[in-house]
Amino acid sequence: MLESAPSLSSFSPEIIKLISKLQLNGQMRKFQDEYLYWDKLKYKAKDCTPEELWQAVKLFRLTRSNHLKFGDYTFSYMISDYMQRALHQFDMHIGGTLSSNIGISESDKNKFIISSIIEESISSSQIEGANTTRKQAKEMIQREKTPRTKSEQMIMNNYVTMKHIVQHKNEDISPERILEIHRLIAINTLDNAADGGKFRDNDDIYVIDHSNSEIVHTPPKKEEIGGLIKDLCNFFNNDTEDFIHPIIKGCIIHFMIGWIHPFVDGNGRTARALFYWYMLRKGYWLTEYLSISRIIKDTKVQYEKAYLYTEIDEKDLGYFITYHIKTMEKAFDALKEYINRKQKEVFQAAKFMKIPGVNDRMAQLLKIFHDDNERILTTKEVESRFNISNFTARTDLKTLVELGFVEAIQVNKKKQNFIKSHRFEDVMKKYEF
Repeated sequence: MLESAPSLSSFSPEIIKLISKLQLNGQMRKFQDEYLYWDKLKYKAKDCTPEELWQAVKLFRLTRSNHLKFGDYTFSYMISDYMQRALHQFDMHIGGTLSSNIGISESDKNKFIISSIIEESISSSQIEGANTTRKQAKEMIQREKTPRTKSEQMIMNNYVTMKHIVQHKNEDISPERILEIHRLIAINTLDNAADGGKFRDNDDIYVIDHSNSEIVHTPPKKEEIGGLIKDLCNFFNNDTEDFIHPIIKGCIIHFMIGWIHPFVDGNGRTARALFYWYMLRKGYWLTEYLSISRIIKDTKVQYEKAYLYTEIDEKDLGYFITYHIKTMEKAFDALKEYINRKQKEVFQAAKFMKIPGVNDRMAQLLKIFHDDNERILTTKEVESRFNISNFTARTDLKTLVELGFVEAIQVNKKKQNFIKSHRFEDVMKKYEF
């Protein structure tokens, strides 16, 4: 548990003077941009006591806070300079109706979307304890294998859920649709299957710090869930008179599902899924390419603390919003690096395009076989990789077999696997590469 902050006393003229001083020397902006809580802020005190510094920072926030009500609970948050700068950058690069300047070509969009959905499905499940390698998980999804373990089932469920959200991204949500999202996420992963797609009917649910078995959050009572979820759906579907930036709203939606904890299990995965839904609904189309959960997985301690800071500091959502925006920045940077790497691979595969009868997809398959002598491909995996029909995938592979680059291995009467031909290099020489 976090250390409780000092109680706020009546604000003296000295505190007002301290606020002015901190504003003039730039320290107040830094403290608010980082949205520091008492446990970190107390070490920043200079020429004042830690308690005085906390009083100044809290007064500054309180006088600039926005307030929200869900049920009988009031939440607040302050928009910092950092948030505004980041939101502007997101508006410039991940939203709008025009194509982004990030460099995703039309021919590559489906491939990047599929890859991102797979990545998000894996990472969101790993946050909740799924234990499998990224390579195994990708292979399972791409080849449409039946999950063998609970971890694999969690990942497959997330993948199916993300695809469902993309298909319904322009629609309103309702309590019934939230239950459907949870049902998809929870299939064959709960101790009691009847808990899937159902709000909890008891109060024996706590968020536990497993390192010391301490209760860090007690969710609202089961009788409150219906009203809170209804308020959240209204918040999701409708724009209030007081404008709230869509990304801020998305962060709040993410937080509220975790805070309400309406399900026996799967609350985190449901919360992240609804964040994606809201971002896509509001036109932030590049969100479809971002893997927020991969960043959260790598910063899980900060993720958990963002919840705890909000809980302990009078439901101040600023802590969670600041953390969430930072993860989006990191996810956007990771996407740019990923695209640059993939664009280099596409450039390297371009030489295979010179071969008569070879299209863009076949060129990328040839590069896969060229780089990995042991690689085995299936028709299902090619379908999934390029989001194409079974007929198109079979036609591409059949053409590569006929050209002599690939060999087909009969697995059974219906199924074939495809491997690099022993004549691959000799065939390549014919085209003088």
